Amino acid sequence: MVRITVLYPNESGKKFDHDYYVNKHMKLVRERLGAFGCVRTEVDRGKAGGAPGSPAPYVALGHVYFDRAEDFQKGMSQHGAEILADIPNYTSIQPQIQISEIIG
Repeated sequence: MVRITVLYPNESGKKFDHDYYVNKHMKLVRERLGAFGCVRTEVDRGKAGGAPGSPAPYVALGHVYFDRAEDFQKGMSQHGAEILADIPNYTSIQPQIQISEIIG
């Protein structure tokens, strides 16, 4: 199984609408990528850094799970433009993406 993680760095002066991200954007992701094998999605809200009183390095992380990375890539080749076009509706942050293999 693979996890696609979309990370939104905690940048001063940037906006992030958690409600829109959870209730609209991730719903769009599930609807468009479900036919390609999207198993589930999760969203984390950054609360703090590792040191006491330090800010979270990321305001949010979105996780999308697939059995194979190729399935994610197929879905994004068909629906990626629509999914990416929705980003300005909830944030002004440039997201970072990591694809990970779940090994434990």
